[in-house]
Amino acid sequence: MSELYTELLVKKDKTPKDSLIKYGLITLTVLFVLAGLVIHPLILIGAVGLGVLDYFIIPKTDLEYEYLFINGEFDIDMIMSRQKRKRVMSFSLKDADICAPLKSHRMDYYNGNATMKVFDYSSGNDTHKRFAVVTRKDNEACRIILEPDEKLAILMKNVAPSKVFLD
Repeated sequence: MSELYTELLVKKDKTPKDSLIKYGLITLTVLFVLAGLVIHPLILIGAVGLGVLDYFIIPKTDLEYEYLFINGEFDIDMIMSRQKRKRVMSFSLKDADICAPLKSHRMDYYNGNATMKVFDYSSGNDTHKRFAVVTRKDNEACRIILEPDEKLAILMKNVAPSKVFLD
């Protein structure tokens, strides 16, 4: 039996909020350093605290998602600043309720459900064809937003033809 395997890297588009956070934190840290040097040395403690905050927050403004699809099993990794990798989601397509494009009429029922958790692992660009996978995580319904290319979408359809819709 041949394995159905593919991987895909999707870069998240930068939003104005990401740029504001990144450059705002850097500016604030520089201001604290200057104030610590000019006004009072104890302000440098705040600058060190901001530097630590920068170290953890700024990499999360430059994200890529890597999809790994093997025989119906999805693994999604988040890559921060092309340095740190973290597994954010694993699920089986066979356990999913439905997988269809976000704007498909098949998703109307699920798009209206405000209590469903949404995990967005796509570029965030509305002009790209993004899919939603409705499945369960921790016994709770959730919607996972993905951005597969044509090859991945066809493989998904081959694994679960009654659950995956490409329209």
